[in-house]
Amino acid sequence: MNPARLLAVRVLRSVLQEGAFAAPALDGALGRARLSARDAGLATHIVYGTLRWLPALEVALAPLLRANTPMRARSIVLAGAFEKLYLETPAHAVVSEYVELAKQEVGRLSGLVNAVLRRVERPDSATDEVRYGLPGWLADEFRAAYGERAAGVLEDQTRPAPLWLWLSDAGIRDLEDEGSVVEPGYGDVFRVSLDRPLRETRAFQRGQAQPVNPASHAVVSALGDLKDRRVLDLAGGSGVKAAFLALAGARVISYDLDARKHEAARGNFRRLHLEGEFKQADLAQPQHLEAADVVLLDAPCTGSGTLRAHPEIKLRLTPAEPLEMAELQRRMLETAAAGVAPGGTLLYSVCSLTHAEGPGVLEAFLADHPEFTPQELALEVPAVPAGAGAFTVADHGLDGFFVARLQRD
Repeated sequence: MNPARLLAVRVLRSVLQEGAFAAPALDGALGRARLSARDAGLATHIVYGTLRWLPALEVALAPLLRANTPMRARSIVLAGAFEKLYLETPAHAVVSEYVELAKQEVGRLSGLVNAVLRRVERPDSATDEVRYGLPGWLADEFRAAYGERAAGVLEDQTRPAPLWLWLSDAGIRDLEDEGSVVEPGYGDVFRVSLDRPLRETRAFQRGQAQPVNPASHAVVSALGDLKDRRVLDLAGGSGVKAAFLALAGARVISYDLDARKHEAARGNFRRLHLEGEFKQADLAQPQHLEAADVVLLDAPCTGSGTLRAHPEIKLRLTPAEPLEMAELQRRMLETAAAGVAPGGTLLYSVCSLTHAEGPGVLEAFLADHPEFTPQELALEVPAVPAGAGAFTVADHGLDGFFVARLQRD
């Protein structure tokens, strides 16, 4: 029995049963297991592939499994069905491997695993769950956002996420000298195939590399020249966008509700040889912010534009949640607006593709704030218009962001 499959099944169980997030759960498990690079790659592929295709897998398994099948057994069947139906591992190998695994993990239920994996077939219906691994309501949000480009975007959500890295010139040289492959991307963000874990590369250790999706980087670059400008980074989280603001020469003050995230941000700033200031604040409540020329609010959201890298989101998201998040975003946008100096710039972004969280929030804000005027966006990634802002096109490995740039009178 390959240890990669056992690890993958246990990570899937923690995601599906305990509500864990896939990336930290998998990273922690891989760190403890010390698998070979090949086996670590297989475990990663099984975890993320199963989660991406889970709605379709549930359709395929519905006639074969009872609703009350224990998750210890269900997670084994899901991973095996993914390998058989989508990874196209030979059926006899799938049955053999996962039955042996089941004997260790679920004992007498190994007979059920055997029977189901022998019989399961890829569903032939044309629903969004089967074609794209997405609930229908969410696929409709994608269609509303992208129109004629939606089909390509929906297809792309089922593919593995590439590794994107911001790299300095020295970082590119270090990676290539070590044997990694660096391919062009967007601006200073490159598509990379590593020959070793990122944290073991010279580029990362020397502060010459930073993981970031090009669409996220484009949010910062849309602000233009920031050298020596005072910038408020609101809802800054672990400080990735704050780092790019600082790299652009800005004097950054990053705010977030969770002070624990500031520790990660400070550590990353030290690695990147940057300076910044971090403050705790509840931005959903009115705050006294010293006015700045530039304010960036990358607001908390449902994350529906990041499903390729975080497929578990779509399994938990309900149609009501974008509306609930939109209310939070509106309050935070009011706080952000109060921190913009006269003549200054306010940039609002969310990594979500729902109308409620993007164009809907902005429409309501502009109706109440005639002193703010939408500005033309210069994005370094493909985008489509969306009201007074734009959606980055979540295709070819890019995340989907709603972005709008406003100027205060």
